Amino acid sequence: MVSSNLLFDNSLMGTSVMSLVPENHVMRPLELTDYRKGYMECLSNLTIVGDVSEQMFGESFEDMQRSGNYLIIVIEDLSTQKIVASGSLIVEQKFLRNCGRVGHIEDIVVAKGQQGKRFGFTIIKQLLELASVAGCYKSILDCSVENAPFYEKCGLENKGVQMAVYAPNVSQKKA
Repeated sequence: MVSSNLLFDNSLMGTSVMSLVPENHVMRPLELTDYRKGYMECLSNLTIVGDVSEQMFGESFEDMQRSGNYLIIVIEDLSTQKIVASGSLIVEQKFLRNCGRVGHIEDIVVAKGQQGKRFGFTIIKQLLELASVAGCYKSILDCSVENAPFYEKCGLENKGVQMAVYAPNVSQKKA
């Protein structure tokens, strides 16, 4: 059972980045009700999201909320009540660096027609602030070569090469 509509406590959101959010928009933690505000449609501008039902969304939301390691933020256009940008910070506990924490920045997306409003920059800056609040000794992000200059403008440095392997025929969440 979800104890709150918010994925994480709003008090963790820093105020220094809020001034970058344009009028009639709000940046905040992901809410359970964002499914109905076009969150999945916004994410589909990034990659394949699949056929995620509201129930599936709610179950994943509860899992993420329970773990406490998922800090997903959104920017909502208050005039349309639609999600126009989002980004995620996943906090990983390590044994390295005196049992330190690493922030993984993921799923940075700005809805079509909303680019050029500095939403991506604002999301990244807020996620970096959240990583600091969470005690992360570093934050990392994987991106395409084409997107690297944007992330460098956000203060990140190119530190290596990403490697991946995708499981064949895995298209949905398994129990």
